[in-house]
Parts: sequence; structure tokens; C-alpha cells
Amino acid sequence: MLPHDMGRLFEQASARGRTTTVHLDRPFDIAPEAGRRHDVTTLAELVRAASGWWVAAGARPGGRVAILKDDHWDVDLLACAAIRAGAVPAKLSPHLSAETASALLKRLEPDVLVTSPRVLGRGVAEGVDLASFARTTVSTAPAPGTVSLDDLRGSTPPAPQRRDDDAPLIITHSSGTTGVPKLVVHSTRTIIGNLARFEALPTPVVGMRRDDVVATASSYAHGRTFSWTAATISAAPAEIVVLTSQDPDRADPLLREHPPTVFEGLPAAFVRFRPLTARLANPFRRVRLFISTYDAVHPPTLRAYLKASGRKHPVWLDGWGQTETGPLTFRLHHRSSVQRRRARAHPAGRPVPLKTRLRVVDPATFHPVRPGETGLVLARTRALCLDYLGETERYAAKKRGRWWNTGDLAIRGRDGSVHLVDREVDCAAEGSCLAAEDTLEERLPHALECVLLARADGPPLPVVVTADGTLSDHAWRHACHGLPEMAEPVALTWDEVPRTGTGKVRRLALLDRLTGSDDTYGTGRWT
Repeated sequence: MLPHDMGRLFEQASARGRTTTVHLDRPFDIAPEAGRRHDVTTLAELVRAASGWWVAAGARPGGRVAILKDDHWDVDLLACAAIRAGAVPAKLSPHLSAETASALLKRLEPDVLVTSPRVLGRGVAEGVDLASFARTTVSTAPAPGTVSLDDLRGSTPPAPQRRDDDAPLIITHSSGTTGVPKLVVHSTRTIIGNLARFEALPTPVVGMRRDDVVATASSYAHGRTFSWTAATISAAPAEIVVLTSQDPDRADPLLREHPPTVFEGLPAAFVRFRPLTARLANPFRRVRLFISTYDAVHPPTLRAYLKASGRKHPVWLDGWGQTETGPLTFRLHHRSSVQRRRARAHPAGRPVPLKTRLRVVDPATFHPVRPGETGLVLARTRALCLDYLGETERYAAKKRGRWWNTGDLAIRGRDGSVHLVDREVDCAAEGSCLAAEDTLEERLPHALECVLLARADGPPLPVVVTADGTLSDHAWRHACHGLPEMAEPVALTWDEVPRTGTGKVRRLALLDRLTGSDDTYGTGRWT
């Protein structure tokens, strides 16, 4: 059973006798002395204690509190603790630039900011005092101008606070691939009632089981991990494995010690962990279900993981959606469904049943287009967020009645399936950048990632990410044969590519860095 009260999620799971064991790749920043192994009861005690820290620091019922610390699952524990204290938590990625983080903190006007010395230090290096944007700033370790978390330990926890299902529950932010992220406000009804509750259903094949070992390698400042936390703690699998690093050599020992049966990761994590699939005793040998969200995962990566599983019929669940809506479509892949083939667009599957309706319309007239034609995707879902904090007009501009403008271009098949073309802001004059990236990665097996950057004044610029930042002329000539016209490729290493906290390429920033301009072929009206 999924509780509606996220402030008491862990307490209620403990009261029901849940026996899930949690394994961390490093201790929580908010409880370093507690080690890397926890059970539901110790997590419930930690959330309860943290709610007292929030109150002692000055969090008020209905007030906003910001969490901007090193990436770990304790971000979600702090969010649950803030909700228990009656406050509205806002989760911010530690990968944001100081300038961007300060812009979001100005909108939030938080009572309390919880941060860490590393984040504060990066802000100072960029000329920004992040501690100045809240009435009280708490640091997980001593730092100038802050209250140390150790000084708040032992504070009396408040009685759990309840709120209306349609009141703001949590604030997260969009990925920020095209500029300053939007602050996305969700309620209990939208993110728990219509997202987490749906995920927690005992669905055949993709539902969690009591004997599962569920591993995640995510961005814990994202809204996805909040709903994941609700669904996973309620489903009570045998074990949970939490990874905070995308370094395969750091992840490998924990995954080998607790080989997962369900593995969810950022697309970037799947790319970085892929070398592990080729090891003799690879840690994915027991996985029955892979789950990817946030961004497209290209076919070669899917094949590598499905092949690595020792299960007879492993499945890959691929979801497309947005921070504002949660998943909109899903697709189940198996070994035979990801064989090499050319396509006009990147297949995204079908609308989530009982939850989502989609329309594909002409971007100029908003009239429906015929199946097989490219158009702008409108979505209708009860999980739509309440607003953009501080940007209500921007939010209203993306709504057409009960329909939400996703800003994505897609093709709707006659069977109802959806094939993504590109973000409208990232689209090219001819063809699909996403589909071309699929093909390039098929033909360049040594590439970690291929990115096609559409430009306003010329053919798209291909960027090929390799381990050493090199690409041979022969390999490129083979890879681009038969594809639409492209500029000469640029080869980069992984760390040379600007990314969001979820590992998405910041395409406009990369385009500007390589060409001196971020002008794209698309209009960007619906970012």
C-alpha cells in the first residue's frame, strides 16, 4: 500500500514490518557515522530526526526550504523530513552553476538552505555566496557563514504535519538543457497519487517484487527519485542498492556484492557502466528488468545490457516524459526488438495506459496531423504539475485547455505508437537528429556517445564522444554514409561535454562553445 503522507513514508513502512535492507556506495552526508547499510527503521528514525533539524533551523509550516548538497539519496530523506515538518522542499542539483543556482534560490526565497562545503566552495570560486539566499543556511559539515548540521542534532522532532492533496508538496527543476531550469511545483495528487501510486501497482513483468534487489544510479535532485522512493519503499523489495558515482570501478564492487534483479539508471550511467557488461562475472547477470528515463538510450547500449543478463527473457523498460508530467509513453524492449535497423525517428513506444493521452499537431495551426507526419506533441495527464514557481505566465503559455505542450516533435504511427523526432528547439531542417544519433552509434562501436547539434545557418554539427577524444577519418566516412548532410565531426572526451545533473548534453552550451553561436534551426518557443 502506498501512503499519501510522504512525511511518514518510512515510519509507516517500519510499522508494517518491512524488512528491506539498503546498501549505499558511500555513507549519507547527513549521517556519515551511520555507515553504508540501513534498514527501514533506521531510515525512519533519520527522517524523523531531520524534521527536527529543519524546525530548529527556522523552517515554517507552508514555507519553502532548499536542498542543494552533494548528490546522494539523503536528498530525498531530507525532502521527506521537510514535508513531515510542514514545509515545502525544493531539490536543486549540485551540478548547477553558481549563477544558475542563485537565480533559482532567488525565486524560492527559502527559509532554510541545506548545502555542503563543496557546493559552497564552488560558488565562492564563481563569485557567488550561495549561503546568502536563505534566512538560515545549514551545512552538512562546518563552513563559514553557515550553521553546522552537527549543531542541530538532537533537536526535538515536531508532530507530523498534514496538507491538502492539491497543495504544493515538493518543488524540483527541469534539466536546464536550454537555459535556466524551471522550478516545477508538484502536489501529493500529481506526483504521488498519479505517478508513484501507478508505479507501485503489482504489474506483471515491470512491477517490483518482494524478492527483488533494486539498484538505482540516478540524479537524486530530480523529481524522479522522489516518486521512485515512494514506490520502492512501499513495494518493499528485499534489498535496495544506491549508487552515487558513475565511475564503473567504484560501482562494480557493490553491484557484485549485491547483484541487482532490477536496475534503473540515468542514460549517462548506462553509457559509463557499459564496460562492466563485458566482464566475466558481470554485475548485471541477474537483472530481469532494466529501466531508463530522462533521455533517449541508443540501441547499442540496450543490446549490451540485455546480452549481459543471464535471464532467459530480460526486459528493458524505456520511458519518455518530462519533469512536469512524469512518464508519457513506455516501451518494452527485449533482445530481438533492438536489432540493427534504420528508422525515421527514435521509437518511444505507446502512451501510458489509463494515464496519458497524446496528440500530434501542426506547430503553426495546432490542428492534428495525419499518422506518419511530424508534429508537436500535446499531452493530457492528471499528473501535470501545478505551476512553474515564479514563472506562471510561462507555464500558462504551454497549456492549451487541458492539453500540455511538451515542446517535442514526434511522428504518430497508425497503431498509436510514438516516434520522437527531436526537441523543437533542437530540430534540424532535414531528418531527425535523434534517429541519426541512433545510426551513428550503431556504426561507431568505440564511441561513448554521438550528439548531432542542429544549427540555424548550416548543416548539423556532429560531436562524437570517445574515450580518448579521437576519431579516424575512415571510421567517420563509414558512419555517415547515407545520412543527411552533416558538418565535419568534432571528437571530444566525456568530460569535455557540458552536461546537466542527469547527464543530458547541454546542447546549446556545447553548440556555442564549438561555433561561437547557440542559434538553432528551431524556434525554442516551448522550452
